[in-house]
Amino acid sequence: MSDPLVTIVTPSFNQGHFIAATIESVLTQDYPRIEYIIMDGGSTDSTAAVVRPYLDRLTFISEKDRGQTHAINKGLLLAKGEVVAYLNSDDTLLPGAVTRAVAALGRHPEVGAIYGDGFQIDFDGNVKQKFPFTEPFNLWKLTFVLDYILQQSVFFRRACLEEIGWFNEELHFGMDWDILVRLGKRYGLSYVPETLGCLREYEEAKSFSGGARRFDELARLLRAQTGVRYPPGWWFYGLDTYDKIWSDRIRRFIPGALGRSLAMRFTYFCRALIDRAQFHSQGIFPDGWAAETLHWMMPACYSHAVIRGALPGWAKPLERQCLRVYVNGRLVSERRPGAGEFEITVPLQFAAEPVAAVLRVESESAFMPSQEGLGADNRRLAWQFLGIEGKR
Repeated sequence: MSDPLVTIVTPSFNQGHFIAATIESVLTQDYPRIEYIIMDGGSTDSTAAVVRPYLDRLTFISEKDRGQTHAINKGLLLAKGEVVAYLNSDDTLLPGAVTRAVAALGRHPEVGAIYGDGFQIDFDGNVKQKFPFTEPFNLWKLTFVLDYILQQSVFFRRACLEEIGWFNEELHFGMDWDILVRLGKRYGLSYVPETLGCLREYEEAKSFSGGARRFDELARLLRAQTGVRYPPGWWFYGLDTYDKIWSDRIRRFIPGALGRSLAMRFTYFCRALIDRAQFHSQGIFPDGWAAETLHWMMPACYSHAVIRGALPGWAKPLERQCLRVYVNGRLVSERRPGAGEFEITVPLQFAAEPVAAVLRVESESAFMPSQEGLGADNRRLAWQFLGIEGKR
Protein backbone atom coordinates (compact mmCIF):
# COMPACT_ATOMS: atom_id res chain seq x y z
CA MET A 1 0.00 0.00 0.00
CA SER A 2 1.39 3.36 -0.99
CA ASP A 3 0.10 5.27 2.05
CA PRO A 4 1.31 3.67 5.31
CA LEU A 5 -0.95 3.94 8.35
CA VAL A 6 0.22 6.72 10.70
CA THR A 7 -0.62 6.51 14.39
CA ILE A 8 -0.50 9.62 16.57
CA VAL A 9 -0.64 9.21 20.34
CA THR A 10 -1.59 12.06 22.67
CA PRO A 11 -0.81 11.64 26.39
CA SER A 12 -3.16 13.81 28.42
CA PHE A 13 -4.01 14.77 31.98
CA ASN A 14 -6.27 17.68 32.90
CA GLN A 15 -5.64 19.58 29.66
CA GLY A 16 -9.25 20.30 28.79
CA HIS A 17 -8.41 23.91 28.02
CA PHE A 18 -6.03 22.98 25.18
CA ILE A 19 -6.91 19.51 23.96
CA ALA A 20 -9.56 20.57 21.42
CA ALA A 21 -6.93 22.48 19.45
CA THR A 22 -4.64 19.44 19.59
CA ILE A 23 -7.39 17.12 18.36
CA GLU A 24 -8.43 19.46 15.55
CA SER A 25 -4.81 19.76 14.38
CA VAL A 26 -4.66 15.97 13.98
CA LEU A 27 -8.11 15.24 12.58
CA THR A 28 -7.92 18.03 9.96
CA GLN A 29 -4.71 16.65 8.42
CA ASP A 30 -4.98 15.97 4.68
CA TYR A 31 -3.31 12.54 4.98
CA PRO A 32 -5.82 9.74 4.24
CA ARG A 33 -4.76 7.09 6.82
CA ILE A 34 -4.40 8.33 10.40
CA GLU A 35 -5.11 6.42 13.61
CA TYR A 36 -5.47 8.75 16.58
CA ILE A 37 -5.20 7.52 20.19
CA ILE A 38 -5.59 9.72 23.29
CA MET A 39 -4.21 8.16 26.47
CA ASP A 40 -5.71 10.13 29.33
CA GLY A 41 -4.49 9.66 32.89
CA GLY A 42 -7.94 9.90 34.47
CA SER A 43 -8.52 13.64 34.10
CA THR A 44 -10.92 15.32 36.51
CA ASP A 45 -11.41 18.48 34.43
CA SER A 46 -13.38 19.02 31.20
CA THR A 47 -11.19 16.71 29.07
CA ALA A 48 -13.77 13.92 28.66
CA ALA A 49 -16.49 16.39 27.68
CA VAL A 50 -14.23 18.10 25.14
CA VAL A 51 -13.25 14.77 23.58
CA ARG A 52 -16.80 13.35 23.44
CA PRO A 53 -17.83 14.87 20.07
CA TYR A 54 -14.76 13.31 18.42
CA LEU A 55 -15.15 9.75 19.73
CA ASP A 56 -16.20 8.36 16.33
CA ARG A 57 -12.85 9.47 14.86
CA LEU A 58 -10.38 8.57 17.60
CA THR A 59 -9.69 6.17 20.46
CA PHE A 60 -9.99 7.69 23.94
CA ILE A 61 -8.76 5.70 26.94
CA SER A 62 -8.98 7.35 30.35
CA GLU A 63 -7.38 5.47 33.24
CA LYS A 64 -4.70 6.06 35.82
CA ASP A 65 -1.13 5.72 34.58
CA ARG A 66 2.39 6.24 35.89
CA GLY A 67 2.89 9.56 34.12
CA GLN A 68 3.36 10.97 30.63
CA THR A 69 6.05 8.56 29.44
CA HIS A 70 4.05 5.53 30.56
CA ALA A 71 0.99 6.92 28.74
CA ILE A 72 3.01 7.35 25.53
CA ASN A 73 4.26 3.76 25.69
CA LYS A 74 0.77 2.42 26.36
CA GLY A 75 -0.50 4.25 23.29
CA LEU A 76 2.36 3.07 21.10
CA LEU A 77 1.76 -0.54 22.13
CA LEU A 78 -1.83 -0.18 20.91
CA ALA A 79 -0.78 1.57 17.70
CA LYS A 80 -1.20 -0.22 14.39
CA GLY A 81 0.68 2.31 12.26
CA GLU A 82 3.99 1.73 10.50
CA VAL A 83 4.73 5.38 11.26
CA VAL A 84 4.10 6.70 14.78
CA ALA A 85 4.35 10.01 16.60
CA TYR A 86 3.27 11.49 19.90
CA LEU A 87 1.75 14.92 20.36
CA ASN A 88 1.22 16.43 23.80
CA SER A 89 -2.28 17.60 24.65
CA ASP A 90 -1.28 21.28 24.62
CA ASP A 91 0.69 21.18 21.34
CA THR A 92 -0.45 21.09 17.70
CA LEU A 93 0.45 19.81 14.26
CA LEU A 94 0.56 22.20 11.34
CA PRO A 95 -1.61 21.57 8.24
CA GLY A 96 -0.08 18.99 5.90
CA ALA A 97 2.49 17.86 8.46
CA VAL A 98 1.70 14.14 8.24
CA THR A 99 1.77 14.12 4.43
CA ARG A 100 5.15 15.85 4.40
CA ALA A 101 6.53 13.54 7.10
CA VAL A 102 5.49 10.35 5.27
CA ALA A 103 7.00 11.67 2.05
CA ALA A 104 10.27 12.40 3.85
CA LEU A 105 10.40 8.90 5.35
CA GLY A 106 9.87 7.54 1.85
CA ARG A 107 12.83 9.57 0.57
CA HIS A 108 15.04 8.35 3.44
CA PRO A 109 14.20 4.67 4.01
CA GLU A 110 17.41 4.12 5.99
CA VAL A 111 16.67 6.41 8.95
CA GLY A 112 14.77 5.69 12.16
CA ALA A 113 12.86 8.98 12.25
CA ILE A 114 12.49 12.34 10.56
CA TYR A 115 12.09 15.75 12.14
CA GLY A 116 11.45 19.25 10.88
CA ASP A 117 10.96 22.84 11.88
CA GLY A 118 8.14 24.36 13.88
CA PHE A 119 6.92 27.26 15.98
CA GLN A 120 6.69 28.24 19.62
CA ILE A 121 3.18 29.40 20.47
CA ASP A 122 1.80 31.13 23.57
CA PHE A 123 -1.03 30.17 25.93
CA ASP A 124 -3.65 31.39 23.45
CA GLY A 125 -2.06 29.70 20.43
CA ASN A 126 -0.45 32.78 18.92
CA VAL A 127 2.91 32.23 17.22
CA LYS A 128 5.77 33.69 19.26
CA GLN A 129 8.66 32.70 17.02
CA LYS A 130 10.13 29.90 14.95
CA PHE A 131 11.77 27.23 17.13
CA PRO A 132 15.36 28.55 17.11
CA PHE A 133 17.50 25.48 17.77
CA THR A 134 16.64 23.11 14.90
CA GLU A 135 19.50 22.19 12.57
CA PRO A 136 20.46 19.36 10.19
CA PHE A 137 21.22 16.05 11.86
CA ASN A 138 24.44 16.13 13.87
CA LEU A 139 24.68 13.04 16.09
CA TRP A 140 27.63 14.25 18.17
CA LYS A 141 25.88 17.50 19.04
CA LEU A 142 22.60 15.71 19.78
CA THR A 143 24.39 13.26 22.08
CA PHE A 144 26.94 15.49 23.79
CA VAL A 145 25.47 19.01 23.77
CA LEU A 146 21.73 19.56 23.48
CA ASP A 147 18.43 18.35 22.13
CA TYR A 148 17.99 20.70 19.18
CA ILE A 149 15.05 18.71 17.78
CA LEU A 150 11.48 19.96 18.18
CA GLN A 151 9.57 16.92 19.50
CA GLN A 152 6.32 18.11 17.90
CA SER A 153 7.94 17.64 14.46
CA VAL A 154 9.21 14.06 14.94
CA PHE A 155 7.76 11.00 13.17
CA PHE A 156 9.19 7.54 13.93
CA ARG A 157 9.32 4.23 12.14
CA ARG A 158 7.56 1.87 14.53
CA ALA A 159 9.84 -1.05 13.57
CA CYS A 160 12.91 0.96 14.59
CA LEU A 161 11.37 1.83 17.97
CA GLU A 162 10.61 -1.83 18.55
CA GLU A 163 14.25 -2.63 17.76
CA ILE A 164 15.82 -0.15 20.20
CA GLY A 165 13.09 -0.26 22.87
CA TRP A 166 10.29 2.11 23.82
CA PHE A 167 10.51 5.36 25.78
CA ASN A 168 12.36 5.15 29.10
CA GLU A 169 9.64 5.43 31.75
CA GLU A 170 12.15 6.50 34.39
CA LEU A 171 12.52 9.79 32.51
CA HIS A 172 9.97 12.59 32.88
CA PHE A 173 11.67 15.53 31.12
CA GLY A 174 14.19 14.00 28.70
CA MET A 175 12.43 10.90 27.39
CA ASP A 176 12.16 12.29 23.85
CA TRP A 177 15.84 13.35 23.83
CA ASP A 178 16.87 9.91 25.09
CA ILE A 179 14.98 8.03 22.39
CA LEU A 180 16.24 10.36 19.65
CA VAL A 181 19.84 9.74 20.71
CA ARG A 182 19.27 5.98 20.83
CA LEU A 183 17.62 6.00 17.39
CA GLY A 184 20.29 8.32 16.03
CA LYS A 185 23.09 6.06 17.24
CA ARG A 186 21.53 3.01 15.61
CA TYR A 187 19.86 4.27 12.40
CA GLY A 188 20.47 8.00 12.06
CA LEU A 189 17.78 10.67 11.67
CA SER A 190 16.85 12.95 8.78
CA TYR A 191 16.01 16.65 8.92
CA VAL A 192 13.15 17.98 6.78
CA PRO A 193 13.39 21.77 6.27
CA GLU A 194 9.61 22.24 6.56
CA THR A 195 7.42 23.41 9.45
CA LEU A 196 5.53 20.48 10.98
CA GLY A 197 4.46 21.26 14.56
CA CYS A 198 3.99 23.80 17.35
CA LEU A 199 5.23 23.80 20.95
CA ARG A 200 3.01 25.68 23.40
CA GLU A 201 4.99 27.64 25.99
CA TYR A 202 3.42 28.89 29.21
CA GLU A 203 4.48 29.08 32.83
CA GLU A 204 2.85 25.84 33.98
CA ALA A 205 4.15 23.71 31.07
CA LYS A 206 6.33 20.88 32.31
CA SER A 207 9.34 21.62 30.11
CA PHE A 208 9.50 25.18 31.42
CA SER A 209 8.83 24.57 35.11
CA GLY A 210 11.14 21.65 35.94
CA GLY A 211 13.99 23.75 37.33
CA ALA A 212 16.76 21.90 39.16
CA ARG A 213 14.84 18.61 39.05
CA ARG A 214 14.77 18.74 35.26
CA PHE A 215 18.48 19.52 35.08
CA ASP A 216 19.35 16.62 37.41
CA GLU A 217 17.52 14.23 35.11
CA LEU A 218 19.12 15.65 31.95
CA ALA A 219 22.56 15.46 33.58
CA ARG A 220 22.03 11.74 34.29
CA LEU A 221 20.83 11.21 30.73
CA LEU A 222 23.88 12.98 29.28
CA ARG A 223 26.31 10.97 31.38
CA ALA A 224 24.60 7.70 30.48
CA GLN A 225 24.64 8.44 26.74
CA THR A 226 28.17 9.90 26.52
CA GLY A 227 30.13 8.12 29.25
CA VAL A 228 31.57 11.55 30.12
CA ARG A 229 31.09 13.10 33.56
CA TYR A 230 30.89 16.71 32.36
CA PRO A 231 30.01 16.77 28.65
CA PRO A 232 29.29 20.16 27.04
CA GLY A 233 25.56 19.61 27.54
CA TRP A 234 26.06 19.49 31.30
CA TRP A 235 27.27 23.09 31.16
CA PHE A 236 24.61 24.12 28.64
CA TYR A 237 21.63 22.89 30.65
CA GLY A 238 23.20 23.52 34.05
CA LEU A 239 24.02 27.15 33.39
CA ASP A 240 20.69 27.74 31.68
CA THR A 241 18.86 26.32 34.71
CA TYR A 242 20.85 27.94 37.48
CA ASP A 243 21.11 31.29 35.72
CA LYS A 244 17.35 31.61 36.24
CA ILE A 245 17.51 30.36 39.85
CA TRP A 246 20.51 32.39 41.01
CA SER A 247 19.54 35.57 39.14
CA ASP A 248 16.18 35.50 40.88
CA ARG A 249 17.89 35.06 44.25
CA ILE A 250 20.26 37.95 43.58
CA ARG A 251 17.33 40.24 42.80
CA ARG A 252 15.47 39.12 45.93
CA PHE A 253 18.35 39.42 48.39
CA ILE A 254 19.92 42.57 46.87
CA PRO A 255 16.99 44.86 46.13
CA GLY A 256 17.02 47.85 43.82
CA ALA A 257 19.28 48.82 40.96
CA LEU A 258 22.35 47.05 42.38
CA GLY A 259 20.57 43.70 42.50
CA ARG A 260 19.23 44.11 38.97
CA SER A 261 22.68 45.08 37.70
CA LEU A 262 24.41 42.11 39.38
CA ALA A 263 21.76 39.72 38.10
CA MET A 264 22.19 41.08 34.57
CA ARG A 265 25.97 40.69 34.75
CA PHE A 266 25.61 37.14 36.04
CA THR A 267 23.22 36.29 33.20
CA TYR A 268 25.62 37.76 30.64
CA PHE A 269 28.42 35.58 32.05
CA CYS A 270 26.24 32.46 31.93
CA ARG A 271 25.08 33.20 28.37
CA ALA A 272 28.69 33.51 27.18
CA LEU A 273 29.54 30.09 28.62
CA ILE A 274 26.33 28.58 27.22
CA ASP A 275 27.16 29.90 23.74
CA ARG A 276 30.61 28.38 24.01
CA ALA A 277 29.17 25.00 24.98
CA GLN A 278 26.61 25.13 22.17
CA PHE A 279 28.62 26.57 19.29
CA HIS A 280 32.31 25.84 19.91
CA SER A 281 32.56 22.55 21.80
CA GLN A 282 32.45 20.45 18.61
CA GLY A 283 35.40 22.25 17.06
CA ILE A 284 33.54 23.45 13.96
CA PHE A 285 33.09 27.20 13.53
CA PRO A 286 30.05 28.67 11.72
CA ASP A 287 32.19 29.68 8.71
CA GLY A 288 33.36 26.08 8.19
CA TRP A 289 36.82 26.28 9.73
CA ALA A 290 37.84 23.47 12.07
CA ALA A 291 39.60 23.98 15.38
CA GLU A 292 42.63 21.94 16.45
CA THR A 293 40.30 19.22 17.76
CA LEU A 294 37.10 18.34 15.90
CA HIS A 295 34.44 15.91 17.16
CA TRP A 296 31.93 13.94 15.11
CA MET A 297 29.73 10.87 15.56
CA MET A 298 28.40 8.31 13.10
CA PRO A 299 25.44 5.90 13.50
CA ALA A 300 26.14 2.19 13.88
CA CYS A 301 24.71 1.46 10.41
CA TYR A 302 27.89 2.80 8.71
CA SER A 303 31.08 0.80 8.23
CA HIS A 304 33.28 3.69 7.01
CA ALA A 305 33.34 7.47 7.12
CA VAL A 306 34.69 9.85 4.48
CA ILE A 307 36.06 13.08 5.93
CA ARG A 308 36.16 15.92 3.42
CA GLY A 309 38.15 19.08 3.95
CA ALA A 310 40.53 21.59 2.43
CA LEU A 311 43.82 23.33 3.20
CA PRO A 312 44.02 26.73 1.46
CA GLY A 313 47.33 27.37 -0.25
CA TRP A 314 47.58 30.87 1.22
CA ALA A 315 47.65 29.55 4.81
CA LYS A 316 51.43 29.08 5.11
CA PRO A 317 51.36 27.75 8.72
CA LEU A 318 49.29 24.79 7.46
CA GLU A 319 51.59 23.72 4.63
CA ARG A 320 52.77 20.63 6.55
CA GLN A 321 49.50 20.01 8.35
CA CYS A 322 49.06 16.50 9.78
CA LEU A 323 45.61 15.20 10.69
CA ARG A 324 45.18 12.25 13.05
CA VAL A 325 41.77 10.56 13.14
CA TYR A 326 40.65 8.54 16.15
CA VAL A 327 37.56 6.30 16.21
CA ASN A 328 36.28 5.40 19.67
CA GLY A 329 39.73 6.27 21.01
CA ARG A 330 41.68 4.21 18.43
CA LEU A 331 44.08 5.92 15.99
CA VAL A 332 42.91 4.86 12.51
CA SER A 333 44.53 7.40 10.17
CA GLU A 334 47.46 9.83 10.06
CA ARG A 335 47.66 12.01 6.96
CA ARG A 336 49.45 15.06 5.57
CA PRO A 337 46.93 16.00 2.87
CA GLY A 338 48.70 19.02 1.34
CA ALA A 339 47.09 22.13 -0.16
CA GLY A 340 43.65 21.89 -1.74
CA GLU A 341 40.65 19.68 -1.11
CA PHE A 342 41.13 16.22 0.36
CA GLU A 343 39.26 13.11 1.48
CA ILE A 344 40.19 10.74 4.30
CA THR A 345 38.33 7.42 4.49
CA VAL A 346 38.41 5.67 7.86
CA PRO A 347 36.90 2.42 9.21
CA LEU A 348 34.25 2.73 11.93
CA GLN A 349 33.54 -0.82 13.08
CA PHE A 350 36.00 -3.13 14.81
CA ALA A 351 33.73 -5.74 16.39
CA ALA A 352 30.97 -8.12 15.33
CA GLU A 353 28.28 -5.94 16.91
CA PRO A 354 28.07 -2.52 15.18
CA VAL A 355 28.24 0.51 17.47
CA ALA A 356 27.96 4.26 17.03
CA ALA A 357 31.41 5.66 16.26
CA VAL A 358 32.83 8.72 18.01
CA LEU A 359 35.42 10.41 15.78
CA ARG A 360 38.09 12.83 16.92
CA VAL A 361 40.29 14.67 14.41
CA GLU A 362 43.45 16.10 15.96
CA SER A 363 45.45 18.69 13.99
CA GLU A 364 49.20 19.07 14.38
CA SER A 365 49.19 22.73 13.25
CA ALA A 366 46.93 25.75 13.56
CA PHE A 367 47.19 29.47 12.98
CA MET A 368 45.60 32.63 14.30
CA PRO A 369 44.47 34.97 11.48
CA SER A 370 45.19 38.07 13.57
CA GLN A 371 48.84 37.04 13.81
CA GLU A 372 49.01 36.63 10.05
CA GLY A 373 47.74 40.14 9.33
CA LEU A 374 44.24 38.89 8.42
CA GLY A 375 42.10 41.08 10.65
CA ALA A 376 41.19 40.74 14.31
CA ASP A 377 40.24 37.06 14.22
CA ASN A 378 41.84 35.39 17.27
CA ARG A 379 40.57 31.88 16.64
CA ARG A 380 43.02 29.03 16.18
CA LEU A 381 42.17 27.49 12.80
CA ALA A 382 43.43 24.13 11.55
CA TRP A 383 41.62 23.20 8.30
CA GLN A 384 38.42 23.87 6.38
CA PHE A 385 35.67 21.38 7.19
CA LEU A 386 33.58 20.33 4.15
CA GLY A 387 31.64 17.47 5.73
CA ILE A 388 31.68 13.85 6.82
CA GLU A 389 29.69 11.16 5.00
CA GLY A 390 28.94 7.60 6.04
CA LYS A 391 29.46 4.49 3.90
CA ARG A 392 27.61 1.24 4.49
